[in-house]
Amino acid sequence: MDPVLIGVIAGLVGLSCGVFGVLAFRLSERQRKIVDLDVTEPLLPEGAAEVLSVVGRAFVVVDAIDGVVRASPAAYAYGLVRGHTVVHKQLLDMTAKVRRDGVILEETYELPRGPLGKGTIVVQVRAAMLGWEYIVLLADDRTEITRTEEIRNDFVANVSHELKTPVGAISLLAEALEASPDDEEAVRRFAKRMHKESTRLAALVQDIIELSRLQGANVAQQGHAVDINTVISEAVDRSQLPAELKNIKIVVGGRTETMVFGDQDLLVTALRNLIDNAIRYSPENTRVGVGVRAKEGVVAISVTDQGEGLSPEDQERIFERFYRVDAARSRQTGGTGLGLSIVKHVVSNHGGEVTVWSQPGQGSTFTIRLPEMEGQEDDDAGAKPRSVIQTTGAVRALEQGAGA
Repeated sequence: MDPVLIGVIAGLVGLSCGVFGVLAFRLSERQRKIVDLDVTEPLLPEGAAEVLSVVGRAFVVVDAIDGVVRASPAAYAYGLVRGHTVVHKQLLDMTAKVRRDGVILEETYELPRGPLGKGTIVVQVRAAMLGWEYIVLLADDRTEITRTEEIRNDFVANVSHELKTPVGAISLLAEALEASPDDEEAVRRFAKRMHKESTRLAALVQDIIELSRLQGANVAQQGHAVDINTVISEAVDRSQLPAELKNIKIVVGGRTETMVFGDQDLLVTALRNLIDNAIRYSPENTRVGVGVRAKEGVVAISVTDQGEGLSPEDQERIFERFYRVDAARSRQTGGTGLGLSIVKHVVSNHGGEVTVWSQPGQGSTFTIRLPEMEGQEDDDAGAKPRSVIQTTGAVRALEQGAGA
């Protein structure tokens, strides 16, 4: 046979095999894509996906065997879903009941945020059928709302308890005075006690009013440039009388030209509370130190006393409302248990923090740290006065701190 003819026939056979191979590959690819589409994109009822994307809640869609077929990023962030699995048994119990009874359920659960640690999240979950095959879980994060409500309830209960003590004491003393009109010594003794209890009651009411005012204060909008040296001077001046009564000397060290953005009156109140605390718990004939320094964009004000110091357990709770290290001594010295809570709230509203260092028998040092105001310039020609400098960086820090 002619070699040329053999070559032509072989070429045609090879071409035919190549064409059939390409067609077979394309058909296989098309079928694989269809299968993948069916696996990764389950067919939800028409319009369901669009509605779920705008409901404003975390959502999870599960199938007949509780496999996750669709979930929002928030559902993963809340720790409700891991991979294609619903994590929490409480949610699976909801889906089982909805599937069995065909009802709509709504429950609130406190669930672990993840497999590690003790962090929890409070979620309000609504479960309902989605078509004939799927169940949708809608979850709303209620953690902050729940905790705020608990704090408010505790605060009201604590206020009621704290007010009962001085009010009850004044009532009893008034009855004692009424029963002893002719006993001058008893009248003087009871009157002195009434004066002490009324002073304590007035201080407690004033601190409660101060806390209420802080709740509504918007430092970011009402603030201005504040000279820390002026804040320290005013706070020390207001604390001189109780210091003189115990022969305690207030020593101020350091000075800074750095300004902070905020409310001067609130900062004076916070620092005065720290100084008054130091005076209250320091022995007579001692010293209370107030120091200030500015470094790396932070202004730090420290108040050091020579008291008995705090245990590690007390240091963890010292800023809680109405917490007292020694309740009996606090009542004797006139403490309300709200001073350090006010300090923490003021400093947080200014985008800063307050910390404590203490060891039993070595006294305590409380330190306020505040962000310095950006964009400060010397008051040279053409420079704006410090009192009107306001920067977006400082305002942003304050707005973040105001939510704490």
